[in-house]
Amino acid sequence: MPMYEYTCQQCGECFEEIVSSTATTTPPCPKCASPDTRKLMSACRTRTGPGQTGARTAASSSGGGCSGCAGGNCASCH
Repeated sequence: MPMYEYTCQQCGECFEEIVSSTATTTPPCPKCASPDTRKLMSACRTRTGPGQTGARTAASSSGGGCSGCAGGNCASCH
């Protein structure tokens, strides 16, 4: 089963859950138990050529990262 990122519309908590791709509802917030959560868009990693992989994000394409991830490919920052 895939792991998805969610945000709570009530308290703003961001969290990850392993959820079936066929699930029709979002999981409740682990912090406040609110059922009002939304799935976030996650960064993806692609193969760009033989033996090469890379994450395509705004930070990595501009040559820098955020303060939390010097590599610029942290999905929680973008």
